[in-house]
Amino acid sequence: MIRILESIQVGRLLARKAARFTEAEAVVRPILDAVRQRGDRALMEYARQFDNLERKSVRVPQAELRAARQALTPQFRAAVETAAANIRAYAERQLPRQWTAQIKPGLKLGQIVRPLDTVAAYIPAGRYPLPSTVMMTAIPAQVAGVANVCIACPRAVGEVFGTADLLGVHQVFQMGGAQAIAAFAFGTRTVPRADRIVGPGNIYVAAAKKLLAGEVAIDFIAGPTEILIIAGDGDPRHSARLYASDMLAQAEHDVDASAILLTTSKRLALAVASEVERQLLTLPTAAVAAKSIAKNSAVILVRSVEEALEISNRFAPEHLSIPDASLLPGVLHAGSVFVGPYSPEAAGDYASGPNHVLPTSGAARQRGGLSVTDYLKVIAVQELSQPALRKLAPSITTLARAEGLEAHARSVEVRL
Repeated sequence: MIRILESIQVGRLLARKAARFTEAEAVVRPILDAVRQRGDRALMEYARQFDNLERKSVRVPQAELRAARQALTPQFRAAVETAAANIRAYAERQLPRQWTAQIKPGLKLGQIVRPLDTVAAYIPAGRYPLPSTVMMTAIPAQVAGVANVCIACPRAVGEVFGTADLLGVHQVFQMGGAQAIAAFAFGTRTVPRADRIVGPGNIYVAAAKKLLAGEVAIDFIAGPTEILIIAGDGDPRHSARLYASDMLAQAEHDVDASAILLTTSKRLALAVASEVERQLLTLPTAAVAAKSIAKNSAVILVRSVEEALEISNRFAPEHLSIPDASLLPGVLHAGSVFVGPYSPEAAGDYASGPNHVLPTSGAARQRGGLSVTDYLKVIAVQELSQPALRKLAPSITTLARAEGLEAHARSVEVRL
């Protein structure tokens, strides 16, 4: 049964459990060292041990990708095409622009935008294989112009391999866990070294990304998934069905997932609690969802919408659902926002367009979700004429000498 709490009790619930990274790091560190030192040999040993790999290489042959694509049902192909079109359109709107402008006479400034050379996406295949994550990670990279887009998946999942082939992603590797992250971070004869590694994974994948973040760029370190819902007005009987379904959609991911509803109505709180129990009775994933609901989830009674927003911003949720757009100005921290009764989080997970690779565990205080900009470099450009340099010279040389950097000052004066 889901808990119903008063807002003064919220502190403990919002204090997320710290991930057990110390234990996970101890497990993955020898794996990272082995792949660094022995490359493909170590990678193959781990792939056979952990991923039950039977072929002679972690690289998936093109023929296998093509066969997987041909085996996809027409309905699945159509779903991928619809989702991919929206994801691509959204990523295109995110592209930063290249520009040049003369700020002052003789002082021309600008920026050029360039893609990373190689990126790698980790595609989980544990309890729930995620072909949608292939789209969410590969399509923005393609929009950015990345030449080498790679994916790793620990199991041979037809929908994952087929989706990759549909998208034109042909550098696919059957490898998982810390060894996959290490292979992309260091590069091997078979696996190219990546400039950035993105995508969700279990605690061992997260620990490997954390340990290697100084050697390869990453998106962020993902924790258990979460949703926070701010309830609106309306018929509690109808609203309760919607809110309960959204909470269970989150809870079924993992026993550590959390689903939190904020409401000013005791009547709605009771209705949602009852509806959650009713829907669990027929949910195929109830064994997982029920544990998440009981351990990590709650309905919280708040005094006002303003208090709900304050709690939401403290939590900085991965997914935030709000009743209407009037609340958007008060949203300061969230991975992705879902507005109104017809914007379920599942729409964003699959097909509406924004990315579903999102910051968790409060990381939405620092950044948003994965985007096309994660695959790009924005490079500053400056061009000065001699008169423009002469005008700036007193400022440059004064600051340089104040910092004790005489050669900096002289590099300007020698030009004048």
